[in-house]
Amino acid sequence: MSLGILASCQDKPKDGKTDTYSSGVVKIASDESFSPIIAEEISIFENDYPQAHIIPIFTDEVNAINLLLKDSVRLAIVTRTFTAKEMAYFQSRQYQPKFIHVATDGLALIVNNSSKDTLITVDQFRKILTGEIKTWRQMSAKSSKGEITLVFDNQNSSTVRYAIDSINHGKPITNPNVRAQKTNKQVVDYVARTPGAIGVIGVNWLETGTDTTNLTFRKEVKVMSVSNQAIATPDNSYKPYQAYLYTLEYPMSRPIYLLLNDPRNGLSWGFATFMTADKGQRIILKSGLLPETQPVRIVNVNDN
Repeated sequence: MSLGILASCQDKPKDGKTDTYSSGVVKIASDESFSPIIAEEISIFENDYPQAHIIPIFTDEVNAINLLLKDSVRLAIVTRTFTAKEMAYFQSRQYQPKFIHVATDGLALIVNNSSKDTLITVDQFRKILTGEIKTWRQMSAKSSKGEITLVFDNQNSSTVRYAIDSINHGKPITNPNVRAQKTNKQVVDYVARTPGAIGVIGVNWLETGTDTTNLTFRKEVKVMSVSNQAIATPDNSYKPYQAYLYTLEYPMSRPIYLLLNDPRNGLSWGFATFMTADKGQRIILKSGLLPETQPVRIVNVNDN
């Protein structure tokens, strides 16, 4: 065996991976809620680093984290950090995983364009989850007739977990008139053709991509204004605009985290660093989400 071949064999990583900080091929897992923005981040990153190729797996949050635990990916983009059990599992294998808060997302409630009801309180949303409110008339005497159909993207998604943990105080969703689609796009499509439905989606699925102020949502559906008060009024209810996420006036927001287990500091780390740096954060800003490090322009809006 020649010295050159011997050196090549000795230098090959034990895990068989050959990606570097800015080259090679890796798979990453992401909550499907963020697929539009992650696809944009990947496109710009690969344009800047032509030798890098990132293959995204858009899935539900549970599966994204399981893929990380199984070493099928080195990066998962989700809405929570590691649990104590997950950290213990990694540390038992001599790993020290990291998490990075990269952005804040708004959880949007959408209704059919024919709906006259665009105001809702957090408590009313909670009562819809439990089945205490099943009809629009229970929301308000002036509301439309008919039952409310609540629509989520996936039963294992981060939106369902948020509804259970943050809105319903850890209690399960017990309303029998709840449907689960497979993706956020399917939720939008369902609500667009179904009067009486309320869809629960990530806010970046509402962006038109043509409004640099992020004050225009897609036209297929209406976006509800949400209030933390006992009674929702136009003056105390807010849509999930970046400014209202920033000021915490929009009451349903959630963090987005990069969960990393890439001890070799390879391409997964390189992409994560790109997302947290200036260009990656500006892409997040443009998408309608709230970036963690980039400033947000506060604009006076009258959307109610």
